[in-house]
Amino acid sequence: MIDLYYWPTPNGHKITLFLEEAGLDYRIIPVDIGKGDQFKPDFLKISPNNKMPAIVDHEPADGGAPLSVFESGEILLYLAEKTGRFLSSDPRKKIATLEWLFWQMGGFGPMLGQNHHFALYAPEKIPYVIKRYQDETKRLYGVLETRLKAQPFVSGDEYGIADMATYPWTRTWKEQGINLNSFPMIKAWREAIEGRPPTQRALAKAEEVKR
Repeated sequence: MIDLYYWPTPNGHKITLFLEEAGLDYRIIPVDIGKGDQFKPDFLKISPNNKMPAIVDHEPADGGAPLSVFESGEILLYLAEKTGRFLSSDPRKKIATLEWLFWQMGGFGPMLGQNHHFALYAPEKIPYVIKRYQDETKRLYGVLETRLKAQPFVSGDEYGIADMATYPWTRTWKEQGINLNSFPMIKAWREAIEGRPPTQRALAKAEEVKR
């Protein structure tokens, strides 16, 4: 059993996508970031950076005590290695998947997050800052579009953890100032992922938590 400390944000969605795809037993422990649950001492013990998601695996591969893991990219990598799924054992394919996983973690997610903040939530709307992050968002969408012209998935020739990391951040493309018709490969890739039953189950879990 895996305890998933979760709130329905892009980073949270990454982990439910994997867990549903792999069919692992898990239970969601909501971390309401609007109420400050991420700062509670018990949560900080497993996620010292006060960010969700985090997991506690009660059946780790080494058979030892429950193991906690924080940071969404590392959780995906941990689960992929635990299950032997969604990360190729071929060295070249594995490197490509991890390159794109780190691309999402280091650029795509943080820049789109800043776009969201300054365009939608910041108390002061600063045109220069909004334009800066929207321009960078469009550039990153262009990088992703180029990748998907060469491969059917971000991870390569098969759906993998780099796709699970990237897809949730594209769900709010309208709010990001993106015209998805300008990125036909991304549009088709998104539709393929959204058509997967595990994706639909994962997003249904998000709606349950919201309620």
